[in-house]
Amino acid sequence: MSKKPEYKTRQQKQKFYKSSAWRGNKSRKGVRQLALERDNYECQECKRNGLVHVDSKKIEGERKSIELNVHHLKEIYTHPELALELDNTETLCLDCHNIIHDRTMDKLRKIKEERENKPKTKKKVWDDERWD
Repeated sequence: MSKKPEYKTRQQKQKFYKSSAWRGNKSRKGVRQLALERDNYECQECKRNGLVHVDSKKIEGERKSIELNVHHLKEIYTHPELALELDNTETLCLDCHNIIHDRTMDKLRKIKEERENKPKTKKKVWDDERWD
């Protein structure tokens, strides 16, 4: 009986997203590439809202900017058995992907403000009296 894969830690997720099953290799397309092709390299959320957001073009000699992500509809840490199911993926632009995961600028600003406004308390290393 094979062990069910787990994608709970950052390291486990990174290993999955770098795998040839997800990314593909020279001899075989990965699930990520298949999803991008199926969705015609377009953000599906933008498309549902009547907008168009397509992938960037690779310019010779320059690094290609990342415009699109392949999103798991059911997250891999809660549904690891669906991690490589094409029907559990959709192509999203970075903005839509961040909104779905609640990684918006408003949310990030709020977290930063909370950190800055939090009173800084120093932990005492020693609980001894000071003799001056």
